[in-house]
Amino acid sequence: MMLTAEQIMASHKANIETLFGLTHKAFEGVEKLVELNVQATKAALAETANHTQAVMGVKDAQELLALQASMVQPLAEKTAAYSRHLYDIASAAGADLGKTFEGQAAEVQKQIVGLVDSAAKNAPAGSETAVAALKSAVAAANNAFESVQKAVKQAGDMAEANFNNVAATAVNASKTVAKKR
Repeated sequence: MMLTAEQIMASHKANIETLFGLTHKAFEGVEKLVELNVQATKAALAETANHTQAVMGVKDAQELLALQASMVQPLAEKTAAYSRHLYDIASAAGADLGKTFEGQAAEVQKQIVGLVDSAAKNAPAGSETAVAALKSAVAAANNAFESVQKAVKQAGDMAEANFNNVAATAVNASKTVAKKR
């Protein structure tokens, strides 16, 4: 079974378009990360300036402890929010890459099935058992791939749920610490 020059060129063109699409998505993710970090840095600088002003106005140790305690919960909440934004950016980039990969894999599967069908039509008489075995192997590979995709999605869903639980626990713990002071 030979591929034509047009088929090879079409395949190369599709691969190059996919590469440029993935590169564009990667740069979008980096751009979002840079924007998030610039915003976080600006906010941290402003909060540091405000906190420094507040510390300069403290009259005794009791007031200093109260000031420090009042910062614990907002800091934990901001850290959790930053982590959530970071996770969302990474998840979106991963989802884009996953969709592209799934699309490419589906196309490759379709091409393989087409090649197997074409080979089966042109197979010499008496090779039905070999063709059936080849079709069975392709079907088994497709099923295995789909199982892996499902497992990866479940793992991603579980990781997101765990991340949300950890973030909520951290914020709640900071609230408890702030109340005790």
